Amino acid sequence: MGAMVRPAAGQDRTKFQIGCMTLPYAPFPLERALQGLAKAGCRYIGWGTTHMESSGQRVPVMRPEAPPSEARQLARKCRDLGLEPVMMFNITYVEAPDSIKVHTSRIEQAAAAGIPFIITFGKVSSSGPGGYDVWIKNLKQLGPIARQNGVIITIKQHGGNTATGKDCSKILADVADDGVKMCYDAGNVLDYQSVDPIPDIQACWRDIRSFAIKDHRNTPKDEDCGPGFGEIDHYKLLMPVMRTGLTIPLICENIFEPLVRRPSSPDGVDALARRAREYVETVVRGLESV
Repeated sequence: MGAMVRPAAGQDRTKFQIGCMTLPYAPFPLERALQGLAKAGCRYIGWGTTHMESSGQRVPVMRPEAPPSEARQLARKCRDLGLEPVMMFNITYVEAPDSIKVHTSRIEQAAAAGIPFIITFGKVSSSGPGGYDVWIKNLKQLGPIARQNGVIITIKQHGGNTATGKDCSKILADVADDGVKMCYDAGNVLDYQSVDPIPDIQACWRDIRSFAIKDHRNTPKDEDCGPGFGEIDHYKLLMPVMRTGLTIPLICENIFEPLVRRPSSPDGVDALARRAREYVETVVRGLESV
């Protein structure tokens, strides 16, 4: 492991917003996910992608083309349960032909809902259709739109030229817009190319505005898992961002136990959501005492 990075002395302590995404509840209705996260003691929530509703159909949490009023209504439902929505997914890749249109719709939805961060990703490569230049061009166009709406688009590690935080920081440097920053996913960094996220985050922590919290194991099985169940040291992971003066969500994307079958009932997911929240809270509480 590399030497630990400590942010500049004198900066204010980071305010962390610890919670969970609806994503672990994808096999169950969205309403049950909201109830479960509230039951698990979460104060902050990230909207996942789709949920299996009682009709037997998989339904998007928020359709890309939905009017902003629908996002506002869902946000109100979350807040009525004591859940503050702080991030949502954009499921259209940055390099897609309709990227600008769909991302703009997401920005408008997030603004209406009072959600500060949109997670986006893609298959950025160095050349060819959907290559690096397309990413830079599209993100340069989207950055001002995001800023005008009080929203930040955050790119997340997803292989290729976004495999690591260091890779994402290069993209952000070329985009050079405060409306586009980074959501750090340590699990994906370790998963995609077996890169250790601890030295990686030291190269990019200044660009991070949110975390999609997940862990990962390479042994005895290559598998993503909930925080504290894998090989990532979250104390070392979060140390560089303890004094940024920012408000940074730490929202769990994966909460599951490795190697064993996932819960077949939402009650089982509730228990894992509570454990994940408590684990991250323990890490932050410890680091704040140092």
